[in-house]
Amino acid sequence: MNRHPALAVRFFFLATLMLTGLSATALRSFAQSAPGRSAAELMDAVMWNREPIGGPFALIDQMGTPRSEQDFKGKLLLVYFGFTYCPDICPTDLQAIGLAIDQLGAAGDKVQPLFITVDPERDTSAHLAGYVSLFHPRLIGLTGDAAAIRKAADAYKVYYAKVANEAGTDYTVDHSAFVYLMGADGQYLGFLPPGTTPERIAEAIRQRGLLKP
Repeated sequence: MNRHPALAVRFFFLATLMLTGLSATALRSFAQSAPGRSAAELMDAVMWNREPIGGPFALIDQMGTPRSEQDFKGKLLLVYFGFTYCPDICPTDLQAIGLAIDQLGAAGDKVQPLFITVDPERDTSAHLAGYVSLFHPRLIGLTGDAAAIRKAADAYKVYYAKVANEAGTDYTVDHSAFVYLMGADGQYLGFLPPGTTPERIAEAIRQRGLLKP
């Protein structure tokens, strides 16, 4: 039995934060208990299902069309938050989502993948159009103003924070990176961690019987 539960919890969150690709800046925000909702607090809500996940949003897709959660009723959703300048984790996970949908065959038509940017400053609709097409023809990219993105991220308990480079000439975005599974009725069903293989994503959907007529 672990005689140091507080240390065990701390280790668990540090390991999870590293798994999701958050930088040392995000780790420091956990260690120092920065103001507002920290990465650890939000990830705790997701990992242990402590709070409702999902909800209304009002965003704009890669074609410039306003979109809300109501547009996707009747579809099983795979929702992923990230940004197009992400060097590795985002493209890897988006590729896995696209391949998983293809592995489902005709049943994959019932699945709608959504990519919601956490970098609306750079990820305009026009920029998203060229990006999402690299991963799957049915992947929809969503952006909006900063307030709209924050509202959507808060609903899904997503951590993200802009981090400037040392020279202060550019920035990246630290963020959590879960794949959220949402039912055809809009209800939250669960999550898959970053780095989940296409086979595991497809199997998670099949195991739930979510694509049965």
